[in-house]
Amino acid sequence: MATTCPSNFDVTKLRERVSSVYTRVARDPGGDFHFHRGAEYAIRLLGYDPTELEGVPERAKARFAGVGNPLAIGPIAPGETVLDHACGAGMDLLLAARRSGPAGKAIGVDATPAMTECAAASAREARLESRVEIRDGSFEELPVDDASIDVVISNGVLNLAPDKRRVLREVFRVLRPGGRLYLADVVVQRELSLAARSNPELWAACVGGALPEPELTTLSADAGLLEGRIHARFRSFADTSAETKVSRDLEIGAVNFFARKPF
Repeated sequence: MATTCPSNFDVTKLRERVSSVYTRVARDPGGDFHFHRGAEYAIRLLGYDPTELEGVPERAKARFAGVGNPLAIGPIAPGETVLDHACGAGMDLLLAARRSGPAGKAIGVDATPAMTECAAASAREARLESRVEIRDGSFEELPVDDASIDVVISNGVLNLAPDKRRVLREVFRVLRPGGRLYLADVVVQRELSLAARSNPELWAACVGGALPEPELTTLSADAGLLEGRIHARFRSFADTSAETKVSRDLEIGAVNFFARKPF
C-alpha cells in the first residue's frame, strides 16, 4: 500500500517543495504548473455550478487547484460546522460557509501562509468573515478540538501527506459522532513506480503520493470511518504535464469519496 512515502524519502524536502509550489500559485496563479487551476477548470472538468461560483471572489477562484468536487458529495445543513482541510485560497471554504448559513461556521486550515492570506482576504471580500475562520496548521495536527466538526471537506490534499493513516486519524478525531467526510483526491489505477513516488516535484503536483483507488476505502475503515464509498470520478489531469511525466499508459484521475464517523 502507498500509505507512506518511500523509506529513503526526504520528508522535509517534500514539505518545502509543496510550500514553494502553493506559494507560487498564491502569488501567480497563471504561472506554469503541472496541474489545472481556476473556475473554468472547476466548471468544465469537475462539475462546479457556475451560478454558485459567481459570488466567489476572483482571488479565490483563480487560485483554486482542487482535483474533485467535495461539495457535490452530500449536503451541508444550515448551522453546521465545516472544516476545509487544507483550504488553499478558500473557494470551497466560502461555498461551504454559504451553505451552513449565518448560524454555521466554516473553518479553513492551511500550512501555506500565502494561501491563508488569500483565503482571509476572499472571506472579507465576500462579506463572510463573521462565519469563516482561517487557522494556520497542518493536516497531521489539525488546530481543531476533538469531536467539534460536522463535515470535513478535503480537495486534493490526502495525496500530499507523507503519512496518510495519521491524516485520516486526525479527520476521525475532529469529527463529531455521525460527522461526514467529503473528500476529493487523486487516485491511480495501479501502484506508481518507485521513481515516481520518490519525486518531490510529482508529489507537489498531487500525483507522486496518489493512492490506488481501492486503498481509500481500506484506509478510511482502518481510521474508524464507516460507509466509505466512491461517488464520482474526474479526469483532473487531462492534458497536463503531470499526466505525461508519470506514464502515458497509467491513468491518473481523481474521485469524490464519502465516509462518516460512527454515532
